[in-house]
Amino acid sequence: MILICYDGSPDSKSAIDRGGDLLRGQPATVLTVWEPFFAVASRAYVGWGTIAGIPDQVAIDKAILEQAEGLAEEGAQLAREAGLHAEARTCSQETTTAEAILTEADAIGATAILIGSRGLSAFKSVFLGSVSRGVLQDAGRPVIVVPAADAAAAREDERPASKRD
Repeated sequence: MILICYDGSPDSKSAIDRGGDLLRGQPATVLTVWEPFFAVASRAYVGWGTIAGIPDQVAIDKAILEQAEGLAEEGAQLAREAGLHAEARTCSQETTTAEAILTEADAIGATAILIGSRGLSAFKSVFLGSVSRGVLQDAGRPVIVVPAADAAAAREDERPASKRD
């Protein structure tokens, strides 16, 4: 079982495409990590004491979860189109995104993790460089990090022609 991290960004879509090329036919779980509203709101008010008048946290978290479920299903569909046997999964982030990914990898018995090197979506991104590094540093399984398309193209342009493919 391959755990694929997905946040809906173009880079996460590219990672799924590349994963399909490398892992065609494998079972996969596409994971979208979401952050509960209170965690976001409490960081905004650090040092301000208690928060009064927070909107209905349950309703907000439900909306965020529904968005995450939609993204995970979108990613699973892309993975199926790329040749993987994929299902969607979400998890809420109560620690760091990297720790959430690793916890989910353990929960499903993932043999490997596929992650993009960065992502810039408005939704909570699971592809920032620090997340990829955190997953690489602490994973007890292989991790495939797919570079952002623009970064990969820039690196390719910088390499001498004699060292390319």
